[in-house]
Amino acid sequence: MQSSHTFTVESAVFDEQNLVSAAGLVPVLKLAEQAGLSRLIGEHVGLSSTRVKSGAVNPVGKLTSIIAGMMCGADSIDDANVLRAGGTPRVFDEVYAPSTLGIFLREFTFGHANQLAVVGRVHLTALAERTRLLPGIEQRAFLDIDSLLRPVYGHAKQGASFGHAKIAGRALLRKGLSPLITTLSTAKAAPVIAEARLRSGKTGSGRAAASQVKQAITTTRRCGAGKIMLRGDSAFGTKKVITTCLAEAIEFSLTMSRNTRITKAINAIDETVWTPVHYPGAVTDPDTGQLISDAEVAEIPYTLTIAGRRKVTARMVVRRVKDARYPDALFPVWRYHPFFTNADLSTTEADITHRRHAIIETVFADLIDGPLAHIPSGLFSANCAWLACAVIAHNLLRAAGTLAGGDHAVARGATLRRDLVNVPARYAAPARKPMLHLPAHWPRQTDWKTLWDNIFSYYPTAQPRAA
Repeated sequence: MQSSHTFTVESAVFDEQNLVSAAGLVPVLKLAEQAGLSRLIGEHVGLSSTRVKSGAVNPVGKLTSIIAGMMCGADSIDDANVLRAGGTPRVFDEVYAPSTLGIFLREFTFGHANQLAVVGRVHLTALAERTRLLPGIEQRAFLDIDSLLRPVYGHAKQGASFGHAKIAGRALLRKGLSPLITTLSTAKAAPVIAEARLRSGKTGSGRAAASQVKQAITTTRRCGAGKIMLRGDSAFGTKKVITTCLAEAIEFSLTMSRNTRITKAINAIDETVWTPVHYPGAVTDPDTGQLISDAEVAEIPYTLTIAGRRKVTARMVVRRVKDARYPDALFPVWRYHPFFTNADLSTTEADITHRRHAIIETVFADLIDGPLAHIPSGLFSANCAWLACAVIAHNLLRAAGTLAGGDHAVARGATLRRDLVNVPARYAAPARKPMLHLPAHWPRQTDWKTLWDNIFSYYPTAQPRAA
């Protein structure tokens, strides 16, 4: 593709006052208001200025500006400046400069960040009532918990410390901060974020997991969940987490760390009960019709002693595969992967369901490709507030994709930003009637208009669920 005109140095001029670079913010922020975002911020977030006299003024406008910037792709405070370009300040009220937003974030304490987290929980509940964000939640909802390490640089980041990370299969130490994330999904829905908490880099993956799980269960039930299953890796297969699941009467499917007792239980499984497992998308041999896979599963009852010397007996499901390090061994050498569950699924279904815990990695990819590409502030509490805003922005994008329909209901965050949010438009107001003139032949025109119609046509505004 080549230019059809001859341009000169004077051909490019930044002088368009009515061009809006992210017209998709209009319906998405309208959806946020229908779910009560501004009202919830006003009710729950109360800051008092300590550093700058006017720093904590108008938290509603400043927090919604940060969230809007994140939905445009902002991964730092300076990136929020995109909201001040062209005609965007004419379309939205209370568009703030990045310097003002930075001062505002520095007014946050850890307690104020927790207030903002409450806003995120209640707003998620309202979004679930307003849209089909979580179809099938009445049957079974899945909570997935995991942590990640976001690297930081320099010496001014509060809470930054060296923690363990794995890159390309290699374990190493990286200096950073460690968010603990709990996602909520169903068999038909892409995951949203139910809980998030920022911790120092050296914090163990499972620290404070039990309290976060308990809060996530409460949020999930307010979204209308029937059965709830918690999934996690070996860092979360702890007695505290299992005790919390039992106290809340939910299912769990948690990987277990190998020890002598577990190894003894695995060795006690009869060789005849191992069953080949057919994973979705598995390949079969065209000649024999057998699976080109050596994965097998079996289960055995296992008793675990938890808090108060209580004994809990549930199922230990074990998946085994041949160890690739010994391809020519005389006898098969197996690698065993056990997990502890009280689900009522069959052995193979329990294994397939447990392995879908990896869906949380899609949320991590969205956060790393968006708001958590950088940890913007030197103050730990400001970064906690930034993470809480990232949670709200992520859930809003997911709800907008649901209203747009089609593949956008399960699309990546970058795709939603490209197709639905970062759409240029020219703002006009003939006869004082606001209009957005969008590009002709926009490839996602039908989906974008579906989103617009679902939000601006008559649609009952969600009311907060009674506590």
